[in-house]
Order: sequence, then structure tokens, then C-alpha cells
Amino acid sequence: MNRITAAAAAVALLLAGCGGETPTGPPHITEQDRAFGAEQHPRLLAQFGGVYQGEEARYVARVGERVAEAAGLDDQCTFTLVNSDVVNAFAVPGCYIYVTRGMLAVVTSEAELASVLGHELGHIVREHPQRQERRSLWRALGVLVVGLTGSERLTRLAGKAAQFFTLRYSRQQEYEADELGIGYLKTAGYDPYEAADMLAALDRQENYLTASRGRDEARGIPEWNLSHPLTKNRIARARGIARATGVADNALPEDAAPYLRAVDGLLYGDDPEQGFILGRRFAHPVMRIAFDAPTGFSLTNSPQAIALSGPDGLIGEFNGDPMPEEGLDAYAEALAKTVVGDAPGEVISADRTTINGLHAVVLQLRIHSQKGEVPIAIATYDGGEGDAYHFIILSPPSNSSADGIMQLFRSFRRLTTAQAAALRPRVIHVVTAGRGDTVETMARRTADVAPRALFLLLNGMAQSETLKPGERVKIVTYAPGPG
Repeated sequence: MNRITAAAAAVALLLAGCGGETPTGPPHITEQDRAFGAEQHPRLLAQFGGVYQGEEARYVARVGERVAEAAGLDDQCTFTLVNSDVVNAFAVPGCYIYVTRGMLAVVTSEAELASVLGHELGHIVREHPQRQERRSLWRALGVLVVGLTGSERLTRLAGKAAQFFTLRYSRQQEYEADELGIGYLKTAGYDPYEAADMLAALDRQENYLTASRGRDEARGIPEWNLSHPLTKNRIARARGIARATGVADNALPEDAAPYLRAVDGLLYGDDPEQGFILGRRFAHPVMRIAFDAPTGFSLTNSPQAIALSGPDGLIGEFNGDPMPEEGLDAYAEALAKTVVGDAPGEVISADRTTINGLHAVVLQLRIHSQKGEVPIAIATYDGGEGDAYHFIILSPPSNSSADGIMQLFRSFRRLTTAQAAALRPRVIHVVTAGRGDTVETMARRTADVAPRALFLLLNGMAQSETLKPGERVKIVTYAPGPG
């Protein structure tokens, strides 16, 4: 989380576009789509973590351009590496293709990365983003506030948990993008079978999420295999398409070596500028703050705020702003007005209190929607040094998490200098397996709550696979501390 403020309508604009039939003839980016993509590009970067700078970004762009040339879109596309650990890739009209550093960490070769980019180019060629229906997380969650009118802040908060790729393509659209992308791989000189291997690796990500956070506590943001529905049939189908190209498996290069050189040193997990999510705990080394979410809650980091989700469709955010000169009461009042907007509602209670030595104001509000009343809980804190922080939590009337919400509010605290200094970022480190090295020895060198599962995920390995001496593999280590 940082203090970047982005246009609230970025995601809705992303999904805008005119309908149309499947295009025929050579691919071509219209001026209308190009202008749309150029307009949304800076908004997306602000919303989704910004550009991840460095050689890794230039590497993604080089691979992307090679695949775009195979697709007949040479010099028409923009490829961006996004500073987010969410495993995803997506395309925007105008041929703007985005890959997260989380996705870059999970693939295992240049050919697998090319397959991700080729798949997104397939969506562009078939104009799937333009023809995709707008979708709302409210509808998916069934939260009663769907009938609410008059509060832009609540509408934006509703979209927080889905802002990272709310597009969900149809099965037919995925099949079309798979077919085109695999063809682009062959034309670009990559092993077309790597598309199926990439899909299988992403399917294994669920094993890691379950091992590291528990099935009920995996992060709430939809990742690639949710926005791009993934099935075993689709993986098998991708292998069949690769065979139909007439190329034998491994006849074309996977190019693992240049990929491993590119990702050695890549930031893994949370960016310290946005704070760290450690299971259900959030801690920010720069702001020196922390809180703990109760069991059943999940957290998702973003540049704008920490998105929270909980039982029965509960959603919320944690954020901060400069403290106004009038103090915490004024901050809480202004926040409540912003949240409610013009919607009909009322304040049920306003309590001044002290939480972990910090002055706090806790508000309980009730908003009247077309389908019933929606409780809203707000907690604001004087963080000192001119900083104010807050939680905003929305829950359906049937939600039984009132105790959990107060537990969350009471967990907010300042970190000591030593506690903040102990929070260090992690990076991808490429190492060579020596004689006697095993998955277990490499897992012991991997910094994670589920090191074995993460090692297998990052290296595309099955549970039963073994290491060979001289094999180059990825592990995750802590970056060196200052000094």
C-alpha cells in the first residue's frame, strides 16, 4: 500500500468497448482502440502497482515483440511488466499487454513466457476484450449493497477485490486464444508444447496457495486461472493443438537459460513500498504499522489500499491519509461522509477510544439500499507523525463477523524500529544444483512459509521429480539488509 491515488473508473473503462464480429484478414489495431489503450495505460499502472523497471521489463518486451511479429502485429503492441506479485497477465484494446512479476516468477522458460504473451495476443486479435460483457463483483458475491445508489466510494470499494482482471473469458474465447497463441509460438521459433506446460504449472499454483495459506485463506484477488478458466481438458487440448502443428515435442527450443538469467534477482512477493502480507498479517516497514486479520479473512495488497474479504461476502479496505489540522474527529467525519455520499443512511454509534496506545474513533453506520440495510464499520487511528489510518468494512445484514471486525480493529498497532527493520523483501535467486542436492535441500534454502511447495511451483516440478547435478533452479531468498 502506498499513497498513490488512481482514477476510480479505470477498471470499468477497461471493460468498455464496442461489440463486433470476429475480425477477418490480417490483424490490425484500430485508431480508436489505440487511443483507448493509450488513455488507460497510465491509469492501469497507477492502479495496479506501476511498471517494474529494469532488465526484466526489457526482457519481457523483447519476447513480446518476437511473438507479436509472429502474430502479424509487429511494432503495434506495448508489453509491460507490472509490479505486482499476483500471478496474472491480461490484454487491453489497443494491444497493450500486461504481465505481472508474479507471473514472470512462475513460468520456467522463455517459451512458457512467450506462450502467456501469445495467448493474450490471441485475445487481442479476436477482439475478445472489446466484446466481453462488463462484470461486477457485487453480482458474484451477492452482497445486498448491489442495490445501493449515491455512494461513489462504496461502488469503488466493491470493485477493489475484483479490480485486477475482472474480465472472465468464455470457454470458446479461451480456446480461440489458445489456438492462436500456440500457432504464434511455432512461428516465433518456440516449442509449441510449452503452452500446455505453462497451463499445467499454473494449475499447480493452487497446491502452493493451499499449502502456504490454507484453502480458506488464499488471497481473494482472482488470479490467472480464474479470469482465464482453466480445466484439465484445456491442458490436454493445448497439447493436441501443439501436435497438430507438425512439430515434435522438444524439436524447437524452450530457451530456459536466457529466462533464468533474466529473472535472477527479480523481486518476489510484496514490494516493501506497499508493505508485506504475511498470511493474515499486514506489516509496513516504511510506515511502521501492522494489523492482523481474523481467521476466515484474506488480504490482498495493491498500491491504493489493502483489500480485505471475509465470511459471507464481507469486504473492506485498509488505507491511510495525512491527518487534517482539525484532528482525528474531523478525519473520521470526513471519511464517513465520503463513504456514505448521497446514499440514505445513519450513524448508529461513534466511540472515541484508545487502541494499542493510539487514539482511535470507531463508527458504526447503516446504509439503506434497495434490498435492505447494509452495516458499515469504520475505524480511524491517529498514527502519529501527521498520519491517519482507517478501515472500512461492509457486510451483509446476515453476516456474523461483528466480533471478527472488532478483533481486526483492535489489532492495529505501530511497529518498533527493530520490528520494521526485520521486514525484508525477498528475491528470486537462480542456483546450480550440486551433487547430493535434492528438492528438500533446496526447499531449506527457500524463504517461505511453504518452502517445498513454492520451490516445486517456481520450477514447474511435480511432487515426485528429483534434481540432477548441474541443473539450474530458482529459490527465494531474503534480500541483503542495509549496510
